[in-house]
Amino acid sequence: MWRLVSAVLALLGAHLSPALAQQPQRSECLAMASAPPRVMPVAFRQAAAAAEVQITYAGHSTYYIDTPGGLRIATDYSGAYQVGRLPDVATMNRAHSTHYTLFPDKRIPHVLHGWSEDGKPAIVSERIGDTFVRNVTTDIRRYFGDDAGADMIRDGNSIFIFEVAGLCIGHLGHLHHKLDDSHFAQIGRLDIVMVPIDGTYTMSLGGVAEITKRLRASVVLPMHRFATPLDDFLRGIGQPFEIDRRSERSFRMSRDALPTTPTVIVLDGV
Repeated sequence: MWRLVSAVLALLGAHLSPALAQQPQRSECLAMASAPPRVMPVAFRQAAAAAEVQITYAGHSTYYIDTPGGLRIATDYSGAYQVGRLPDVATMNRAHSTHYTLFPDKRIPHVLHGWSEDGKPAIVSERIGDTFVRNVTTDIRRYFGDDAGADMIRDGNSIFIFEVAGLCIGHLGHLHHKLDDSHFAQIGRLDIVMVPIDGTYTMSLGGVAEITKRLRASVVLPMHRFATPLDDFLRGIGQPFEIDRRSERSFRMSRDALPTTPTVIVLDGV
């Protein structure tokens, strides 16, 4: 009898496993964004306080995220902005060659494109080490040499979201247009957000300031800083954001250490 039951269970498992594998990963940031506040046990908070990520600004739109589990992530990675060892995960956006490379170092095990070559939206929903990585696509303007008819490439850019150590970290990529309600719903809650502030190559300072305010992240990290004086962005974003300028290029953050007042952290050590 036991052998018969075991055989039936094994048969069911063989049929269920592929179906389960195809199910989308669960986003804690989406779940937390829609869930009501709840009481958190003291023991859990103590454990979370020790789980820190280190974030390093390498330059342009490339930030490195080092997770508690030892994973290293590089955003909008082209290979031009290196800090220490190679990343384990490289996300890319095909705006122009400073945001991607088609020939990444073969030692990088996970290369995630924010665009698709078949005209369909890129879909990223993957657990890598201690981090869940997902994306939300946006449209992107065409560049010189692209002779296609339309002004915009649909779903040509990705907002990447990294869920690790209880934190929701978003990178807006090479964002070219305002976000609508569906974008904000797909993004969910962000604790830390990396925003382009050039004011021209991506979008206006007023537009990116509006998006930043609506995202309501605790920490805002400017990137794409070359074309616009940083003070223009800081003035544009205004209250209730505080400004925290640091001479180093890295900082550490845990969920418990998030500032209570939304804060723009400027890393000047690049």
